[in-house]
Amino acid sequence: MAVNPPQSGVGEPGSDEEIVRRVCAGEEALFEVLMRRHNQRVYRAARAILRNDVEAEDVMQDAYVRAYEHLRNFEGRSRFSTWLTRIAVYEALARRRRSQRLEPLAALQEEGLMATSSSSNPEQQLSDVEIRALLEKAVETLSDDFHAVFVLRAIEGMSGAETAECLGVSEDVVKTRLSRARRRLREALLESIEPSLPAVYEFHLSRCDRVVAAVLRRIETP
Repeated sequence: MAVNPPQSGVGEPGSDEEIVRRVCAGEEALFEVLMRRHNQRVYRAARAILRNDVEAEDVMQDAYVRAYEHLRNFEGRSRFSTWLTRIAVYEALARRRRSQRLEPLAALQEEGLMATSSSSNPEQQLSDVEIRALLEKAVETLSDDFHAVFVLRAIEGMSGAETAECLGVSEDVVKTRLSRARRRLREALLESIEPSLPAVYEFHLSRCDRVVAAVLRRIETP
């Protein structure tokens, strides 16, 4: 399908619903605005289910194509972002089911690897990058149900109602899974950092030498 450019003199794109209306009216190029506006949310939704960056990007493309092809079916009963995220969730779930059906052994092995945690080097201070990696590893240990809810609610910041609609569960289920996910994350993080606790506030040799030298200078001064 040929993509027509936006009409000149129309001004900056407005709300999602306004852009949808204009795309359906013939300004197909404006669909790029919707993609760029919602890329992070769609990626996180797909990544929450598939746990794989490459597959998440593939699902993003599939979801956007499906949304574009069915854009006229968007009735505005929910927010466009919710409608789009729900499409991404369905596409991701379908891909995961196909993967589990075709490669059950590989899927089990991957889950086993994901559940394995390794302690960080006790002598190495955690930088911001390392802390983020530690958090991501802990999130990956969550079960599929808890993982999807936590990413959409706590990381992406979706409301309980939006998350429930996207995942096809009740808001009460979302609340319960989020609470349990947070509790399990606290346990996983504590387990990960516990081996490093003896190194906290460690009195390194360089500091020891510096203090001793300073004291010796002071007591040797007449």
